Amino acid sequence: MTEALIGLGMIMVLAFVRIPIALAMGIVGIVGYAYMRDWSWGAAFATAQTKIYETGRNYTLSVVPLFILMGNFVTRAGMSQELFRAAYAFIGHLRGGLAMATIVACGGFGAICGSSIATAATFAKVAYPSMKRYGYSDALATGAIASGGTLGILIPPSTIMVIYGIMTGTNIGKLFAAGILPGILAILLLCVAVQYVTWRDPKAGPAGERLSWRERFATLDGVVWFGALGIAILAVVGIGWVAGDDAAVAGAIAVFALSLVYKGVTSVIALFVLVMGGIYGGVFTATEGAGVGAIGALVFALARRALNWRSLYAALLESARTTSMLFLILIGALMFAEFVNITTMPKDLIAFVTRWDLSPVMVVAGIMVMYVLLGTAMEELSMILLTVPVLFPLILHLGLDPIWFGVLIVVVVEIGLISPPVGMNLFVLKTLLPQVPTGTVFRGVVPFMVADCVRLAILIAFPAISLYLPSLMR
Repeated sequence: MTEALIGLGMIMVLAFVRIPIALAMGIVGIVGYAYMRDWSWGAAFATAQTKIYETGRNYTLSVVPLFILMGNFVTRAGMSQELFRAAYAFIGHLRGGLAMATIVACGGFGAICGSSIATAATFAKVAYPSMKRYGYSDALATGAIASGGTLGILIPPSTIMVIYGIMTGTNIGKLFAAGILPGILAILLLCVAVQYVTWRDPKAGPAGERLSWRERFATLDGVVWFGALGIAILAVVGIGWVAGDDAAVAGAIAVFALSLVYKGVTSVIALFVLVMGGIYGGVFTATEGAGVGAIGALVFALARRALNWRSLYAALLESARTTSMLFLILIGALMFAEFVNITTMPKDLIAFVTRWDLSPVMVVAGIMVMYVLLGTAMEELSMILLTVPVLFPLILHLGLDPIWFGVLIVVVVEIGLISPPVGMNLFVLKTLLPQVPTGTVFRGVVPFMVADCVRLAILIAFPAISLYLPSLMR
């Protein structure tokens, strides 16, 4: 166990002197592996070579660039504005309605983006000017945007869940399904936090304009046709006229065709239902679903005339850069995991828990506290890749469900993203909104952090919330 602890400490030291975390994990992993094999550098470099090769040719990992590409197309298509407009139409007239509309729209955008930072950055541009125009306080506005942005890594598709699933051998489709109900719970509790803030200070979030029901439903233009399409597909499959796979292909083509006519928020909902419905129903795998989603997002962007050759090249280049960064971090983490696995640390942790007769709930609570503290100082992906190899064997020993644990990790990482002083979403907002004082941003996220902690406690107490939908999957 001593070797693994020294390795963790060395990674922290290297990161502190600004060595990229991917290189830090890779260096420590290679040196540590060589040390544990009697300084056999040949074995260490051979293992590193194998990890690089296997990661690059891993078919399952192709889901990562596809979902990243999907998110880039969605961002360029301007779907965030349409989601915000639709959410505002229905709840913007309530006290704090614009803040709640921001949270709901962040949830919708997270369902087709998968990145918390991208979600927060997008809605800092989309929602903040509207909230300022209606006299919202900076604290409530930035708190709603920062906390809503975290939904991007919980509501599927989520790159964090993909990486966790690959590292632990957990079914990615079931992880996606497990994130849906906790994501809905998150939206509800964050909206409750908005209501609490406006109850204490009504001037912080005045009510917006009330729209007529005709104007509200106009934001859902085409929902009847998309709904009829879904019912028709389910009917022909249920009767047995068409095989499920053939119906899925026909449904995808029909959704893309309808999106050329109805370009509002309904097409965004249809894309999410198509991708997640196909994965949930077992019609296609997570990787195939990512491909369908990427193509659908491309069609939507073309339908809105948001893409030209220059912007298409920019989207592809950004996706390639992000994918390269993620793969480099993953390779470093896998090398470090190889080192940890041949030390005694996993067995020592299990022996420690057994010796002190700690209950699984106490162990999970301790792990969650550790993640909250780490989240204030580390980027979420690096944090998960660094700690999962150490903790996952302990989770399996305790008999805990890896899907449930994966959801808990994502939720606690969300808390870290908005935890002062260095939560990543707070940095994003401070960069994009330099006129807002740092103290105001910190103060604004506090009620939402409390709401997230309540959600974490609920999910720990009631695992069925996370595990119900995965239990129904084929």
